[in-house]
Amino acid sequence: MRLNTISSQEGSRHSRKRVGRGIGSTLGKTCGKGHKGQKARSGGYHKVGFEGGQMPLQRRIPKFGFISRKARTRFELSLRSLDKIASKLEDKKELDLLTLESLGVINKHVTKVKVILSGEIKNPVNLKGIEVTPGARKAIEGAGGKIVA
Repeated sequence: MRLNTISSQEGSRHSRKRVGRGIGSTLGKTCGKGHKGQKARSGGYHKVGFEGGQMPLQRRIPKFGFISRKARTRFELSLRSLDKIASKLEDKKELDLLTLESLGVINKHVTKVKVILSGEIKNPVNLKGIEVTPGARKAIEGAGGKIVA
């Protein structure tokens, strides 16, 4: 087999439509475009979604959904997950944003972390630069931990 002998299968390709070649071709005179109007003219067409001046569908239907820009930089940490993190830490048991980032708990864009009361904590842990809800504060201090602002 040679590359110059390869051709497409018989009947797989159609020849292009040759318009404006007389009455007998059925595509003469108006070339299958009908009489007058925007679609008959050269270069005459409208943008995608245009409905002849009627309010287009993509503008009629109500929009929904919201992505908070603040949520990208904030993170909530439950007591349950804080306890798991505290059990993985060595003797130091001090947590701050850099430690959480190095452990892979938060990403680099997070600037504020808040511990919420969800679950329970048994391991003592010292929090530095991390916000805490009043209920979570009692639980952390009850387990022998400290919160430094």
